[in-house]
Amino acid sequence: MSKLYSSRDVEYVLHKLNFRFISQRGSHGKYKNEKGYIAILPMNKKEIPVGTFRSILKQMRIDLEEFEAISKN
Repeated sequence: MSKLYSSRDVEYVLHKLNFRFISQRGSHGKYKNEKGYIAILPMNKKEIPVGTFRSILKQMRIDLEEFEAISKN
């Protein structure tokens, strides 16, 4: 994985997967979907570090290939 994604890129995929914004505390937003999965996203970041991005993918219950496929639409 060489490309770093922004908060806006991740937020777009979250909305496509039916995650909805719940709340924000400091610089982190909380998103939740109908299954009850919760994803925490650092807001207004131009580049999310690789480890943080992988953690967000785990919270979303998707892999990198699925993320990239959704983000291209």
